[in-house]
Amino acid sequence: MPFTHQPVLLTEVLHLLDPQQGEFFVDATVGGGGHSRAILPRLLPGGHLLGLDRDAEAVAAARERLAAFGANVEIVQANFRDLAAILEARGIPGVDGLLFDLGVSSYQLDNPERGFSYQVDAPLDMRMGQDQELTAAEVVNNWPEEKLTRVIWQYGEERWAPRIAAFIVASRRQRPITTTGQLVAIIKEAIPAGARRSGHHPAKRTFQALRIAINGELDALRAALEQLDSILKPGGRVGVISFHSLEDRIVKEAFRSLSGRCTCPPGLPVCTCGRREVLVPVTRKPVIPTAAEIVANPRARSAKLRVARRVLKDKDGE
Repeated sequence: MPFTHQPVLLTEVLHLLDPQQGEFFVDATVGGGGHSRAILPRLLPGGHLLGLDRDAEAVAAARERLAAFGANVEIVQANFRDLAAILEARGIPGVDGLLFDLGVSSYQLDNPERGFSYQVDAPLDMRMGQDQELTAAEVVNNWPEEKLTRVIWQYGEERWAPRIAAFIVASRRQRPITTTGQLVAIIKEAIPAGARRSGHHPAKRTFQALRIAINGELDALRAALEQLDSILKPGGRVGVISFHSLEDRIVKEAFRSLSGRCTCPPGLPVCTCGRREVLVPVTRKPVIPTAAEIVANPRARSAKLRVARRVLKDKDGE
């Protein structure tokens, strides 16, 4: 199937990240190239964009879609947690703009072979990078019940996590769980009927939790945000589009930590926490999609965009 992905909050990204002629931008989750295709013309002439993605199919689609920009764009299959090393290997001392569009793409959701969707029966996979070994089938068939409970509770914020984990373990004793359809049926059986009749699809939170755990998404996000001090040029902008509260909380806390706000206990005569002002917020509150965008693209409804700017100082002089 063709790799399609409608970029979320595109107008807001262009306005707040404000790409300018001659700048160097990184699209850390290039996907099908939707955001990058809109950013690149604003960087020309003289600018450059580096796109990263863990998904080989996304990398191939982005290279094809952005081929017209020639040497002004480079697409690399990589995890954004390694961004600082990737830039160093290319001799790039810093970037003017950096965008993260987190979560799973429409292509990954809609392609049944990838096993991300609870709407169709498919092999249990959920890997964002096809070169990694750990799959959803490995997790649900081999992880201990206590670990499954913890993952579904922490990453899915699922109140029925203990029951779901117990039902998974009981079911796999009878036969291996190999498809999304099997897993959905187990989850539905575990959640009481009254709870299933309201809110989201009963499997949504569990599928989210498994996907996050399998792909190490939150750890990768934390690792990438810890590199902002060394990656961003003075005045450089970073934007993060998140799709659930766990991601947004990590972004919010990282931006606050880099804002230089003192964390010392009140009353200390001298600050000892050593916090430096690295970032200043561009958005005081997360930017959310307009009603019109949600109608046009319902998957945008939970998106939140936070943007910050590196302080206008040389790193060595701070």
